[in-house]
Amino acid sequence: MIKINENYLKLQDSYLFSTIAKKVADFQAKNPDKKIIKLGIGDVTLPIAPKIIEAIHKATDEMAKKETFKGYGPEQGYDFLREKIVEWDYKKRGISIEKEEIFISDGAKCDTGNIQELFSTDNIIAITDPVYPVYLDSNVMAGRTGFFDKNTGKFEKVVYMPATAENNFEPELPKEKVDMLYLCFPNNPTGTVLNKEQLTKWVKYAKENGSIIFFDSAYEAYISEENVPHSIYEIEGAKEVAIEFRSFSKTAGFTGVRCAYAVVPKELKVGEVSLNALWNRRQCTKFNGVPYITQKAAEAVYTEEGQKQIKENIAYYMENARIIREGLEKSGYTVYGGKNAPYIWLKVPEGMTSWEFFDKLLEEKNIVGTPGSGFGPSGEGYFRLTAFGSRENTIEAINRIIK
Repeated sequence: MIKINENYLKLQDSYLFSTIAKKVADFQAKNPDKKIIKLGIGDVTLPIAPKIIEAIHKATDEMAKKETFKGYGPEQGYDFLREKIVEWDYKKRGISIEKEEIFISDGAKCDTGNIQELFSTDNIIAITDPVYPVYLDSNVMAGRTGFFDKNTGKFEKVVYMPATAENNFEPELPKEKVDMLYLCFPNNPTGTVLNKEQLTKWVKYAKENGSIIFFDSAYEAYISEENVPHSIYEIEGAKEVAIEFRSFSKTAGFTGVRCAYAVVPKELKVGEVSLNALWNRRQCTKFNGVPYITQKAAEAVYTEEGQKQIKENIAYYMENARIIREGLEKSGYTVYGGKNAPYIWLKVPEGMTSWEFFDKLLEEKNIVGTPGSGFGPSGEGYFRLTAFGSRENTIEAINRIIK
C-alpha cells in the first residue's frame, strides 16, 4: 500500500497567505460594494521599469529568429547575467565573488526552501521568530523538526530565536549548538536590520560551531542607513560559513517575472564536501534554468538607466512606508520597521490577538494586513503592513485608520 510523506501532515492546514486570501474573498462576496485596500501580501504594484521592458521586447524578438533563438540554457544561469551580478552587486562593494558561485533561479522563496535538501535530517535548525514561513515549512516537509507542540506552537527540534521589541528585534545567539541558521535582513516581517557589528557575531558563532548560515537579503536594495550590510559577505570570514539569497522580485518588480539568485562560495565546505559542487549537482538534476527572456530582463537592471529607474520605484514604495509609519504613530500605535525595508510592523491594541485585529481592520476599515502570529509564536501581538500599494490607496488606508 502506498504511503504519503507524513511530515506534510505536521504543517498548518493552509499556507498563511492562502488563509488571508480566503478570508478577504469571503468578506468581499458578502460586501460587494466595499472597497478593500490590500496591504497584506508583499506584491509590487508599479509596472516594470522601461529599460527592463525594452530588454524583454528585444529578447522576445530574438526568440522569433532562427539565428538568435535560445532553447535550454545553462542550469546555473547565463554568463552575461552572472558576470553583471558579480560586478554590480559584489565587486562595487569590495566583495570578491566568482561567477561560478552565482546560481540564477526563479525565486528566493524556491532557493531558501530547496537549500535544506543538501543537509541531513539529523541537523538542528535555528530560525528567527517571527520568520518568513518557507524556512520552517520546508524543514517540516523534510522531517527535520520533530513533533509539533500545540501548546507552544513550536516544533521539538527547532531552536526559536525571538526577535521582539524586548530585545530590539536583535535575536540572541543560540545557547546550544545548532547546524543550520536562517537569517533574513532587512527582516521580513519586522522590517528591522542588523548592523555590521551585530552580524559579525553570527559569522563568529557559525565558525566556532561548524554551522551554516542561510542569509536571505532579498530586501537589501531598500537599505538607507549607513553601517547596515547589504551582503553578509561584507563580514570577514562569511564566505566560509554562509550562503546568500537575493531576488529581483522587490528590487526590480519581478514578482510576476520570477528571477533571483543564490551565492554558494567555493570556500564553503562540510568536511571535504564542497557545497558549491553539491548545489550545482542538485540544480542540474532538478532545474532547467531561468528563461532567456527573463535573464535578459534581469541583465537590464545592471545598467545606469535601469538602476536609476528601479531606484525611483523603490523610493516610491519607501515614501509609502513613511506615510504608513508616521500615520500609525500619530494614531497612537507603536510601530517598527519602514526605514530600511518596505514593511511596517506594529503592536496590535491591548487585549486583542493578531487575527482579531486582522478581522477588525478588514470588517470595520476594509483594510487587509498580515497577522503577526502567521510568522511564528513571537509574532503574536504584532501585525504587518506593506508599502507596496499605490500612493492613493496607501493614503486612503491610513486616513481610514486615523479617523
